[in-house]
Amino acid sequence: MATGAGRTELDHAVIMVRDRLEQAAPHFERQGYTLSETEVHNLGSWNRLMVLEHSYVELLGWPPGKPPARKEIADSPLGLEALVLRTEDAEATYERLRAAGYAVNPVQVLTRPAQVGGKTMEARFHTVRFAEQPIPGIRLYFCRHLTPECVWQPALMQHANGARAVVEVRARAQDPAALAARFAEVADSTAHAAAGGAWLVPLGHARLRIEPAPAGQGTALDSLTLVDRDGRQSVLDTDFDKQA
Repeated sequence: MATGAGRTELDHAVIMVRDRLEQAAPHFERQGYTLSETEVHNLGSWNRLMVLEHSYVELLGWPPGKPPARKEIADSPLGLEALVLRTEDAEATYERLRAAGYAVNPVQVLTRPAQVGGKTMEARFHTVRFAEQPIPGIRLYFCRHLTPECVWQPALMQHANGARAVVEVRARAQDPAALAARFAEVADSTAHAAAGGAWLVPLGHARLRIEPAPAGQGTALDSLTLVDRDGRQSVLDTDFDKQA
């Protein structure tokens, strides 16, 4: 098992909205979340964020009427579909993953505008993405924030529902132990067995919990559990596509 338990943190979780960002956003605002303004990346995708302590939730897609902006998200399904891990040294992360035999792309620069204190700034990131995903069914990559002040803005972290932080991400797999071992290796963390056949992988202030999948179901992310300022936990309703 890889070393470094407790060092790797969840940076953010991705809810894929494809070309439906404008339709999806009100679903989350009705739950009491503050969303950042819509901004377009230099790679053509666009997003809105629910910013929390330590991490955030990203609504990601591309403008309607245009082809998918990025190859790695072109076939992504609607809903919770990706986890992004934080790195403070993208080049070192790239070299570690490459040395471990993973098909990983060189460090990429990602930028987008950001509204900060009434001014437009450039949010900048270094990302480490996989040419071939190490865990089929869960999209993973790494992100280094070069301008964290563009994301963690106090005004964006104030939510009407009191939401404070992501504390758990749930996933399912036919073999939770194998998935936990692979995820821990990629994340440079350590997996632990839990009750009921589940496995846990610590991710800083949050954790990944992998449950046994029902028969016939494959590996996938299931849910995000958030905690509010009073310590109450709740599961984020990510199903913006459901019928009213």
